[in-house]
Amino acid sequence: ALTPYSGMLPGLLAGHYTVAESHVDLQPLCRFAGARLYHTAATGLDLAGRNVICEGRPPVAFDVLSIDTGSTPSGLGIEGAELALPVKPVDRFLSGWEDIEAAILAAAGNFHVAVVGAGAGGVELALSLQYRLRQKLAAQDVAQGPKFSILTLDAAPLPRHAPAVQRKMARTLASRDVALLTGRRVTRIESRAVHWPGGRLDCDAVILVTQASAPAWLRDTGLALDATGFIKVDDCLRSISHPQVFAAGDVAAFSPRPLEKSGVYAVRQGPVLAENLRAALLGRPPAPYRPQARTLALISTGDRNAIASYGSLALEGPAVWRWKDWIDRRFMRRYQVLP
Repeated sequence: ALTPYSGMLPGLLAGHYTVAESHVDLQPLCRFAGARLYHTAATGLDLAGRNVICEGRPPVAFDVLSIDTGSTPSGLGIEGAELALPVKPVDRFLSGWEDIEAAILAAAGNFHVAVVGAGAGGVELALSLQYRLRQKLAAQDVAQGPKFSILTLDAAPLPRHAPAVQRKMARTLASRDVALLTGRRVTRIESRAVHWPGGRLDCDAVILVTQASAPAWLRDTGLALDATGFIKVDDCLRSISHPQVFAAGDVAAFSPRPLEKSGVYAVRQGPVLAENLRAALLGRPPAPYRPQARTLALISTGDRNAIASYGSLALEGPAVWRWKDWIDRRFMRRYQVLP
């Protein structure tokens, strides 16, 4: 019952972390919290009867419900998206990547991986996988690693970050021979090609790291959703249509103002969510969640380097990676080292 921490996924892929270091074992955590753990998938809600409909087991009753499922990369508008390997759910990505990596090593690095999406997740993934494979191929005395290409509709990598951060990442990608194809709106994926209006890229595997997509089963629940299918919540993280339902993290659409789908917001929402769930059960008024105006992003570059992004500021180097490593390990210890 392991759940991954997305902040350490690039380091796991690059080989800097083990599975145990980058995952939380839910069984001891739930025992410590006095919670019951069900190994099943939620497939729907009976809001009138206050039941969660589950796959392969009877419904689970609730008085108060919190939905915190995260998101998956969106394949909307891309024909053949099912032929690509999405980065989430992480466990399925890791399983699918094992097959791709085996093919790359068998081909002695003569392989081309296309990554669709140039946000933080896309560039981190491409650089981490490239670093990992170069280390493994070097151990086999193979000097040439696989080719990586990143495709994005935007004009630069990390479109939600400041120009200084974008320039640093663009220089990093160029120095690692990762091709950055901007202005490409991917419309079709084949088993060995990616298409956009007026062009195509031949490749051997495609990884999808596009904008966040909401779980499809939410559409039939009766909950108020935004235009992209995420749960609309008020400033106390309650559903605006069903106050007995809460949501946080990527799956929530914060109604007071739009928030980027970022783990930084999800982590800060956690304590407010916990307090408001207790308040709902005890009949107390909930507390508002107040998102910070600016967030710090520490974006790894595959090797033990990283780029820090905070507003218009940009820093890079090994010290930034050590800073990120310290933050991530400290965060994980809260859930791995239990009293």
